[in-house]
Amino acid sequence: MEQQHTPIEIRAAAPEDIPDLHKLIEASVRGLMPQGYTKDQLDGALGTLLGVDTQLIADGTYFVAEAVLGDKPTLVGCGGWSKRKTLFGSDHRPGREDALLDPGKDAAKIRAFFVHPEWARRGIGSRILEVCERAAEAGGFRRFEMGATLTGVPMYRARGYVESERIEVPLANGASLSVVHMSKATRQT
Repeated sequence: MEQQHTPIEIRAAAPEDIPDLHKLIEASVRGLMPQGYTKDQLDGALGTLLGVDTQLIADGTYFVAEAVLGDKPTLVGCGGWSKRKTLFGSDHRPGREDALLDPGKDAAKIRAFFVHPEWARRGIGSRILEVCERAAEAGGFRRFEMGATLTGVPMYRARGYVESERIEVPLANGASLSVVHMSKATRQT
């Protein structure tokens, strides 16, 4: 499969992408995240902490990266930003806060970035991040924050995000997942 020169298009995610997003996220978690987490942690986090947040899709703030291989586009990455208070997690995470943020004082949330392992380290996550940051800036936000996985920290750090604290998030199976709170000011600040 020739991936090196395959064009990648970034577009807004749509509800019909949800089944493919579930597959992409699981492949990303299972293929890339064992570098920073145990199997128990990943099993406990999939579907709750690490999964699809349909509110982002409904808000128009979630994006997918597609590669066209043959006749059919294939999802190879995803990620988004949010104008809501929830910092991380999927539809099924307890403690969600769907209240809207105030762009004048709150930071936009960078959320739910995943890249298929076969497409990792090709700049796909960075391209989606750039789209998200520009869209949040257009929405009036001047700061960004996120709850990053250990696997994502190097990419975000390379793009100017600063770590402020590590949080241990309890999982239903008794394990916990380390999440890194990171933030960055926009170019317009």
